[in-house]
Amino acid sequence: MHRARSTIRAAGRLRTLPLKSGRMMSVAATPEPTPSTQALLDLSAAYVLPVYVRPDFVLSHGHGSYVYDTAGKRYLDFSAGIAVNALGHADAGVVQTIAEQAGKLLHTSNVYHNEWSPRLAELLVTLTQREGGLGFAPGTAPGPGAKVFFSNSGTEANEGALKIARKVGKDRGGAGKTRIVCFEGGFHGRSMGALSVTTNPKYQAPFAPLVPGVDVGRLNDIEGLEQLVTEETCAVIVEPIQGEGGVNSAEVEWLARLRARCNAVGAVLIFDEIQCGLYRSGTLWVHSTLPVECHPDVVTMAKPLANGYPIGAVLLRNSIAETMTAGTHGTTFGGSPLACAIGHHVLSRLADGNMVSQMNATSVYLDERLGELPVRFPGVLEGKVRGRGLIRGLGFLDAKHPGSVVDLARARGVFVLTAGKNVVRIVPSLNVGREEVDTAIDVIAGCIAELERV
Repeated sequence: MHRARSTIRAAGRLRTLPLKSGRMMSVAATPEPTPSTQALLDLSAAYVLPVYVRPDFVLSHGHGSYVYDTAGKRYLDFSAGIAVNALGHADAGVVQTIAEQAGKLLHTSNVYHNEWSPRLAELLVTLTQREGGLGFAPGTAPGPGAKVFFSNSGTEANEGALKIARKVGKDRGGAGKTRIVCFEGGFHGRSMGALSVTTNPKYQAPFAPLVPGVDVGRLNDIEGLEQLVTEETCAVIVEPIQGEGGVNSAEVEWLARLRARCNAVGAVLIFDEIQCGLYRSGTLWVHSTLPVECHPDVVTMAKPLANGYPIGAVLLRNSIAETMTAGTHGTTFGGSPLACAIGHHVLSRLADGNMVSQMNATSVYLDERLGELPVRFPGVLEGKVRGRGLIRGLGFLDAKHPGSVVDLARARGVFVLTAGKNVVRIVPSLNVGREEVDTAIDVIAGCIAELERV
């Protein structure tokens, strides 16, 4: 079948990027900033902590899967705010929900109840019972069985989960049951606790010493589990699909063995589904359709839950939640009326059957289009596309290529991300369409072809 190909013309002056061979590759760069854009860039340079390396343009607005800069250039956003904007930009329903709730009640603190926190918590639990996860087989009858703690971010959700696991460990095994297990390639956040289980030297080294008592294993290494997870282990934290670390998937057999080992020593198993959960993988949770013998005790989430409004959450089995009593954990802003109202709106729409069908159909089409690339570029790409659903990764044989492709694609009007050491990560909005998929894949293919020509 012939597909219409979308073309995005690169604009602006040329710059060069170094290649492994030592040769230089020309890249169509963003035009020189306009005076008004430059004024904003100068303001940022003067007052914003310079911890980000960003291109010289300023985004001003967006709609659907597209964003626009202050000079009027349009970009197809296949990064979705790092897997956040599930419903795209400027979604009418999200805008209406924000306006209505902001006109009623923004913040009360957790000294008082608000109407949206319990509603969102109920939705998270009942959807998990219906679709599977956290020890529930799909189709479990609604009812009590789990609890939710709301935070402001994924990092805070992971911090909360680790704190809870530490307390459970002491309840079960005394003062010595405090060690935490994590895995190479995992990314769990940048606060000191979450950073301690994010074993990337680039992130950790400047801030050492970190939280002690952390043991590091390798994803899918079954043989190492017995020595890794011991009687002193209180918590094991893992992403069932690693996002930042390279879109690496945990194998079902390994997850089952990990679950069994946690049971044997009384350790709390935490699945960080902050990037891969909430339908990005095609199901509510990555583990929703896996055997319950693979399921965690705790799931952490954040990114897409409120479509960009800050929120995070910890979903935990009642058997874990019972250790937490009044005063053992808390937050000022987490679970606010506004955040939870938006979260309830977004999650209700993502869980709609028609929406799920659309997401899965687009995922199948994206898989088909991505599958063309390793066949076309066998000397550049790994043979298998990583991930599933709408969290996908193209592995490159040369680790210098992903950054070049990201730059080339951005110059041609498409946003994608790097991941791990050698991966281009593709995480579009969950309501993205086939036309946008064609545009993105055609641009990526053109970028890879340019690498081959040099």
